[in-house]
Amino acid sequence: MEAVLSKTALQGGEFLIKDSQAEDIFIPEELNEEQMMIREMVRDFLHNEILPNSEKIEHQEDNISPRLLEKMAALGLLGTHMPEVYGGMQLDTNTNTLIGDALGPAGAFTVSYAAHIGIGMLPILYFGTEEQKDKYLPRLINGELKAAYCLTEPGSGSDALAAKTRADLSADGKHYLLNGQKMWISNAGFADLFIVFAKIDGDKFTGFIVERDSAGLTLGAEEKKLGIKGSSTRQVFFENTPVPVDNVLGKIGKGHLIAFNALNTGRFKLCALSLGGAKYSVTTAIRYANERIQFGVPISSFGAIQYKLAEQAIRIFSTESALFRVSNLMELKKQEFEANGASFGEAELKAAEEYAIECSILKVTGSEALDYVVDETVQVHGGMGFSEEGTAARAYRDARINRIYEGTNEINRLLSIDMLLKRAMKGALDIVGPAWEVQKELASMPSLGKEEGPYAEEKKAVKDFKKAVLMVAGAAAKLQMEGKLDLKNEQEIIMNVADMLSDLFLAESTLLRVEKLAGMQGKVKQEVYDAILKVFIHDVTLRMNKNGTDALASFAEGDLLRTMLMGLKRFTKYPAQNVKTLRRELADVLIAANEYAV
Repeated sequence: MEAVLSKTALQGGEFLIKDSQAEDIFIPEELNEEQMMIREMVRDFLHNEILPNSEKIEHQEDNISPRLLEKMAALGLLGTHMPEVYGGMQLDTNTNTLIGDALGPAGAFTVSYAAHIGIGMLPILYFGTEEQKDKYLPRLINGELKAAYCLTEPGSGSDALAAKTRADLSADGKHYLLNGQKMWISNAGFADLFIVFAKIDGDKFTGFIVERDSAGLTLGAEEKKLGIKGSSTRQVFFENTPVPVDNVLGKIGKGHLIAFNALNTGRFKLCALSLGGAKYSVTTAIRYANERIQFGVPISSFGAIQYKLAEQAIRIFSTESALFRVSNLMELKKQEFEANGASFGEAELKAAEEYAIECSILKVTGSEALDYVVDETVQVHGGMGFSEEGTAARAYRDARINRIYEGTNEINRLLSIDMLLKRAMKGALDIVGPAWEVQKELASMPSLGKEEGPYAEEKKAVKDFKKAVLMVAGAAAKLQMEGKLDLKNEQEIIMNVADMLSDLFLAESTLLRVEKLAGMQGKVKQEVYDAILKVFIHDVTLRMNKNGTDALASFAEGDLLRTMLMGLKRFTKYPAQNVKTLRRELADVLIAANEYAV
């Protein structure tokens, strides 16, 4: 299926300063029959091959994970995102997003899968020579080779460029000799191919393609981890490991481009996998709540449990709305780049880079939505949730890593604002103009007119959220330019603004999805979608005010602070909602369906 073409598609970060219309976005309810068939194929594989082998995966028995990857390859599922010329299926971004969502319940196996098809493959597709692509991509797609990605070291995690692994040219000029160690390497135990980063001459950070049977390459023992125990995680050691000069990946000294750009796509895919896992987890919570009898009735009849089920669904729905919105934007941008002569890989890379801000937002919100869901699923199960006999405990443990890898959620919060400001300084985003308009509005009398039309109050709330973000971020940026504030040393403020930005993006995405659903025939329970929207906007309003207040009070004082707080109050208004009743309406639907059915 082609993406929903629109001349009004936003550029990366533009959602802050421009409004979108419901008809301009893509929602998962628009997936076509072919895409749904692919999803069913993936779900069949999940239920027939992966979930029945959960215990074997958990204990890494019978070489199960690499064998499952090979079975996926036989179905074409390791190359859905790869060009046909290398044996891939070359499916669109929306379909690949759907596949990630469908595989989300696979637990630790999703790590093996994602590491192979993502950071294991994509650097070669994006930065490899034609010879490297021809040599390795077909074998990675057909499952003959499994891949791993070696970036982190004992002394360099978030600070990847502090790596100490060296690469020195051999005397005959035919090889680079690698010396050093990498840690937390997913798939290391069975990988045939490693994407490795090392410094040539001690300072030129560079990527390499290293084959498993290379001399001097050894592995540490399997790490004992809190969760994702079913994924292989080992240290990788290099001792004078010879790597042919032809296996340099990308340009010498430009390894950071490989490392950071591959992460954009990884963050996006992580959100899709997280949401799939969250849907599966909330379904287990719903079914247990319907089955568990206390005081003569199912616990799903209790308001406290209904709150939990409804809130789980709301967080999934809102994040999913943003995920498919970005998915379609990336597909549109990819098509645009291809039409202008870019290769498939180049177009994908540039599209992910364009929406790097949104990818960081999705990584944070997707992983934190999953964390909330699995935590509440344990709580709904009570003592049984704490037992390893069920699935709730494992899901709880497995989810925790998502807030750490692909850049910690703290790093991604900082990145989202850093990238936004850099785009503004480069002229790619005109934030100054809209921020100045907000300042002028603060000096004027507030409008007393009432909004009209469907979702008028929600639309006004979202527009005001944008003003709140611009006001807070603009005030901080102005003080920075005046030399009165150094935002590099004020991470708390940046994270406040990042959370405001994320809440804004999810609120607008949810509004547009619900509005679009209202115009689609054959869709039932529109009142439930409306309930989700009202509760979410209600809660975002409160969080927006809290984060804005915390940020402003951290750098402003006196008249400036009072003025800004009055402005924040103006921009964080939304009529009080009976969230109890709205959540109960949603919970009733979930309980009746006995699954996540939103």
